[in-house]
Amino acid sequence: MTKPQTASEQIIEEVTSWPGVAAGPGRRGEFAFRLGRREIGHLHGDHAAHFSFPKHIWAELREQRRIVDHPVFPGRVGPSARRIEDEADVRDVIALLRLNYERVVARHGRPEAA
Repeated sequence: MTKPQTASEQIIEEVTSWPGVAAGPGRRGEFAFRLGRREIGHLHGDHAAHFSFPKHIWAELREQRRIVDHPVFPGRVGPSARRIEDEADVRDVIALLRLNYERVVARHGRPEAA
């Protein structure tokens, strides 16, 4: 019998399948997803994901209640967080990472190594 994947395993498997995405441990204990030099977001275990969005996107996502303030930067527009509690959260974290991925590709293209 196969053990079900954890939330972080599901997210990592999906996001690292996107062209150009590299993933690995960050400097502060997080597990970061990068496209070239740009981070598109990171995980803190199976419980939380952190992102940074431009002001207009951040405001829209916050209004939709898809993100909350980043715990290290409360009240600051841009940095954000998302709890991971169930499968719907896993899907939305993947969607939020994809949003950042598409933004970076549209603005900077894929890294040469992709």
